Amino acid sequence: MAIKPGLGRKPSNKNPPILSHEFVIQNHADIISCVAMVFVVGLMNESTASFASAFISLHHNVSGEDPSREQPYGKVYTYVAGIKDYCSIFFYTLTCIIMHAIIQEFVLDKISKKLHLSKFKLARFNESGQLVAFYLLSFVWGAHVVLREGYLGQVAQLWEGFPSHPMSFLHKFYFIIQLAYYLHMLPELYFQKIRTREEQQPKIVHSISGFSLIVIAYTMSFQRLALVLLTLHYFSELLSHVFQLIGVFDREERLARLRVVNSACFFLVRFATSVIGVLTLYYGIGGLRSLLALGGLIALQGYLVFSFITEQLRAKREAKREAKREAKLLAAQSSKKAVKSPKDKVKRKKESDLPEADQPTPSPVKQKLK
Repeated sequence: MAIKPGLGRKPSNKNPPILSHEFVIQNHADIISCVAMVFVVGLMNESTASFASAFISLHHNVSGEDPSREQPYGKVYTYVAGIKDYCSIFFYTLTCIIMHAIIQEFVLDKISKKLHLSKFKLARFNESGQLVAFYLLSFVWGAHVVLREGYLGQVAQLWEGFPSHPMSFLHKFYFIIQLAYYLHMLPELYFQKIRTREEQQPKIVHSISGFSLIVIAYTMSFQRLALVLLTLHYFSELLSHVFQLIGVFDREERLARLRVVNSACFFLVRFATSVIGVLTLYYGIGGLRSLLALGGLIALQGYLVFSFITEQLRAKREAKREAKREAKLLAAQSSKKAVKSPKDKVKRKKESDLPEADQPTPSPVKQKLK
């Protein structure tokens, strides 16, 4: 029985052997969908519902009541961080892998087929396309929670009552999805066949560093501050990758001035992050733990600024080299057109030395065409 190509890979004329590496890579989204469905089906059975809910539902709620006669609207459930959250992170990591494959096959692959991109531009298009979807969702989600909880209007809420900072459902679910997304980047290296060390290293660093920093903020009760700072960071990253997508379409020269907006937004976000961090961790909370967190936050902002400046300088050098190379190619082509071959010169010279009667005359057909 032939196996039809499933989700998350290109169809192939050959059917790979079952359970081989190529089979797993081609059908990874379908396989993981079946694994995720096991947990969903487990909720329908009373004997396995408690086990399955540990992976799907949120736990460690500290307050909240269901609607009743005395309280028709009930009380809002609030949550804290706990050990059961890692079960939820595992399940939603599977969900992120499935969503990654859906976006890749039904959106990015269809667009890239029409564009006929080179291998380098195709890799950049796929990477930026996936990150734009994630950053857009994270920014809109984070901004909604910030406005709903009132952190923007009352900045003092970022440190008041610390460390007792219970989270609403959307607030906690936001962090679960963040951790799941950064964790899913590691198996995606295998599913996307990224084997070279130069391509693997930045993705591994991005995944581990993002997961570790969010886990530290999540477990040390800095969830409110982390929510605000991540929302600002994702807005800056969203603009950056949108400009990278525009660059794939060979429109960088037209929008070179608009890149100033990206640079200005980046430095404003870094400045705002530092200011909010100092207000919250130094003046608001205080203590040794907060000072260590503030030192790490400032060091991270300095590293991001250094990396951004280095990347901009490298891009300018590459642009200058590309411009010089194109100028040399144009000059070589124009010189070839300007230089005439010696045989043509000798032939024309001999024809000019002949008497006027002996010089070749154009054919009647050419004269009629003229």
